[in-house]
Amino acid sequence: MRLDKFKNLFLCIIIWMKIVSACLVGLKTRYDGCSQTEESCVELLVSGKAIPLCPEQLGGLPTPRKRAEISDSDGNAVLSGDALVISEDGEDYTEHFIRGAEEVLKIALLVGSEEAILKEGSPSCGVGYIKRNGKKVKGMGVTAALLKSRGIKVRGQ
Repeated sequence: MRLDKFKNLFLCIIIWMKIVSACLVGLKTRYDGCSQTEESCVELLVSGKAIPLCPEQLGGLPTPRKRAEISDSDGNAVLSGDALVISEDGEDYTEHFIRGAEEVLKIALLVGSEEAILKEGSPSCGVGYIKRNGKKVKGMGVTAALLKSRGIKVRGQ
């Protein structure tokens, strides 16, 4: 009986966990080896309510790495096979981005996360916009698109 009480408490804690782009909590995971710290995300991490993840690292890419962009459209098109993720020197990163998105989704499902706070503008994490040719373009990154398609609320930071 006592274990059931702890199990229920544990499940309540897990449900509140949010997925957060690792660069937003100060980890140097961006393509350029830098971070983009947001205090609200750091507070979530410190309070035990967030799991920092970098889909590009989970997909096997190093840090630092070449800047990448989605060739046409957005992350939804990448997931459906209609667009590619290409590095600034022409290397196809598509499989790395898809693999990373799938790993983030796997972790989100394992911990019961219902929300992700992601780095706006990123080809992985952009929620409202990504960048193409250095300019903001409406659309979602690969990870944001996959999470949203599976019912996880995504919001950009």
